[in-house]
Amino acid sequence: MRREHLLGIFYLSFATLLWSTTFVVLKDSLLSLSAAQITLMRFVVATLCFVPFLLRRDWGLWAAGLELGAYLFLAYMTQAIGLGTTSANRSAFITTLYVVLLPVLLGLLGQRLRFNIWLAAGLAIVGVGLLSYDGSPPNRGDFWTLGTALAYTVYIWRMEPHAARFAALPLTGIQMLAVLAASLLWVAWERPVWNWEAFPWVSVLYLGLVASAFCVWLQALGQKFVAAPEAAVIYTLEPVYVAIMAYFLLHERLGIQGLIGAALIVVATLVSQLRNTRPHAEQITPES
Repeated sequence: MRREHLLGIFYLSFATLLWSTTFVVLKDSLLSLSAAQITLMRFVVATLCFVPFLLRRDWGLWAAGLELGAYLFLAYMTQAIGLGTTSANRSAFITTLYVVLLPVLLGLLGQRLRFNIWLAAGLAIVGVGLLSYDGSPPNRGDFWTLGTALAYTVYIWRMEPHAARFAALPLTGIQMLAVLAASLLWVAWERPVWNWEAFPWVSVLYLGLVASAFCVWLQALGQKFVAAPEAAVIYTLEPVYVAIMAYFLLHERLGIQGLIGAALIVVATLVSQLRNTRPHAEQITPES
């Protein structure tokens, strides 16, 4: 299982790398679309990718996909609304609070976690804070984004058993369909004006194909073999990837605080791998 575990880490790390590009894309899209419109259109694109996998009559699969889709919709909705009034850096920082919230949730549910997971969570959140947080006063968008962190906490927790039990492609497709249905209701309630002349087609296609369909599929694959608390630590690599891309593409340099923060996140990821002898309950390997 060690090889499969390493492969799971790769899937989650690659998804995190791709997610690191979405904060700015989403922020720019909000200039011409509402949060409801962006969420709807990106999941129209994402759902179309999985139409052939939506024909299965496995009610357990559908229940799992719809459950995960509900958490995912709440995460995307609150993130998009929050980005309307908060910065991309602050959004990234607040969202990654799930790395601390998840161990707390599992502890409340009676699950004992290894000390290195708690240590990794602490190091990661301090690192993200040093790397991303800008220190300005709280705003309304911050509170919406806190909802994103809570939704992702539950989503990562519930993804672990479902990803191990069901094939990744149909499980992802049902999630996309669930978010699409919820987004339709949101747009119907909001009744926004559509400005097709200024419609950000490229951004919506990227958000739908890459940030939604592909990344959620990678997450479902990865969490077959990576426990939820460990996965949460891996996801905190997101701001590190942002900083690396900014260095090479925009020639931006991190200060001492940023370098320390990035180093702490990398160390946290390594610490989370120590004594990784926990048997992954779900040794079933469904077709993906």
